[in-house]
Amino acid sequence: MTQPNPAIVPQSAVRRLPRIALWLFCAAYVLPGMFGREPWKGNEFNTFSYMLALAEGSSDWLTPSIWGRLPELDALLPYWLGAWAIQIAPPWMSAGLAVRIPFAMLLALTLASTWHGVYYLALSPQAQPVAFAFGGEAKPKDYARTIADGAVLALIACLGLALLSHEVSPILMQLALVSFVFYGVAALPYHPRYSLTAVTIGLLGLCLSGAPSFAVLMAVGSGLLCLLDRQSTSIQTARLHALWLFLVGMLVAALAYTLDIWHWRLLPLHDDPQAWRSLLRLLVWFTWPAWPLTLWTLWRWRRQWASLHWSRHLVLPMWFTALTVSTALLTHSSSRTLLLALPAFATLAAFALPTLRRSVAALIDWFTLLFFSGSALIIWIIWIAMQTGWPTTPAKNVARLAPGFEPSFGWLAFIVALAATAMWGWLVVWRSAKNRHALWKSLVLPAGGAALCWLLLLTLWLPLLDFAFSYKPWVQQIQTVMAKQDAGKTHDVCLLSYGLNTSQMTAFHYHGGFDVKPVDKASAAQQLGCPWLVVDNDLRPELPQVVRLNEWTRVRSIYRPADKKENVTLYHRRQP
Repeated sequence: MTQPNPAIVPQSAVRRLPRIALWLFCAAYVLPGMFGREPWKGNEFNTFSYMLALAEGSSDWLTPSIWGRLPELDALLPYWLGAWAIQIAPPWMSAGLAVRIPFAMLLALTLASTWHGVYYLALSPQAQPVAFAFGGEAKPKDYARTIADGAVLALIACLGLALLSHEVSPILMQLALVSFVFYGVAALPYHPRYSLTAVTIGLLGLCLSGAPSFAVLMAVGSGLLCLLDRQSTSIQTARLHALWLFLVGMLVAALAYTLDIWHWRLLPLHDDPQAWRSLLRLLVWFTWPAWPLTLWTLWRWRRQWASLHWSRHLVLPMWFTALTVSTALLTHSSSRTLLLALPAFATLAAFALPTLRRSVAALIDWFTLLFFSGSALIIWIIWIAMQTGWPTTPAKNVARLAPGFEPSFGWLAFIVALAATAMWGWLVVWRSAKNRHALWKSLVLPAGGAALCWLLLLTLWLPLLDFAFSYKPWVQQIQTVMAKQDAGKTHDVCLLSYGLNTSQMTAFHYHGGFDVKPVDKASAAQQLGCPWLVVDNDLRPELPQVVRLNEWTRVRSIYRPADKKENVTLYHRRQP
């Protein structure tokens, strides 16, 4: 016979995960990648371009732009935050490092908000385990703390969180604010004043972070859930909470309309089976290993969420998951939008822990052990090949994919990576020998393995990754060519550009110190004062329509070292 409540948990199973261990897990995940690198190309450098423009005073704060180009996302708060960080940073700190510090704090806020949100959901009577006839069941707060620990471990273990959560981009701020709203709604029956404040701040922040319609849907949906929840609060209190959420939703809509950031970006549903298969594959690997545990939760707790007297610890994360996943299916940036679903996925995954069978837990452990141990071994082997040239095949592959890269040995990175690998070995032994009855045991290895591989990549491989994904080596290469062509200075000089995107032009300005002027925007007088011209190779046939080629000498084409598709041609103005 199936129990109405599937959670049968003794007090011995809710042993507290040591706080130092949880803090180390979070630190090992948040800190790598903050130091020792430049902004990487793609979303991060594009976002950084507008932050730098705001900080230098070359852009209007209410309409961030650079060289007359607007950002893809109508977000204000992320750009403001980065610009403020650049302005208050000390002189010795680079702008790239300055903007990463507040965004690393946003990732920490995501983890903290998820923990506290799950804690209050697990405190609800419907989530508590079955009471034993003679006592000995898990105490409410100990049980809630254990489930919250498991949720944070599940969130860290999600594969899709790794890269996007460490980039300086509006989506990371949206992730932190969604988690903050999730915490506020989850804690509403326990701390109404603080919770409503958190919800209000989170929803208004989402509006200013490029997701006003998403914020309105969250407000309305959360308000309806408050009205339907008849077990956590009185009817009058639930109505007051719902009214507040509806008013905040209206305030968000009014703010978005006032700032003219209310734009429709949803796409119609795909009619191509291949597109649906791609989205399904993205969903499977992006949310691994949370999605199998989520399905298990929905099955084992089905009587709690499928009945009229539903449980808020299930319905609330289900609502957040449904909203974010459906939005991801209807947008261009499915992976970035899907990132917002991970806290809710981790919450549902955590509630699978009280119902997991020993065989399922053992399967998770074995798969995780093999996958992450193998991944860590590959990272070490390729690093050894970069340092010594042996094994030869990985060394040749690195030389082929990143021509011009010169490996360097860093003692600090080596010691940190070695210590992390030793901790992984100790964690595997500890997991198999101790605390076998703790609920969070099944997520220790997934979270530890994810943190280990991310830390190894951002210590051992950091010079290689920075060489491959930053613009600095490319700009330095172009500066070297300029110095050979002209013995004059290559810093603080005018540089015309044609066909370059925002990130490329910012790279020449930030890494090279050039005064970059798009040739189609510059006046004739400005063109006469610029000794250099950089042209995207794909647009070279159109160049005679923009400049007089008889005034320029073609120097050479220069490819970005790690990407042959990204190449420009350098021109030098002929002397009269």
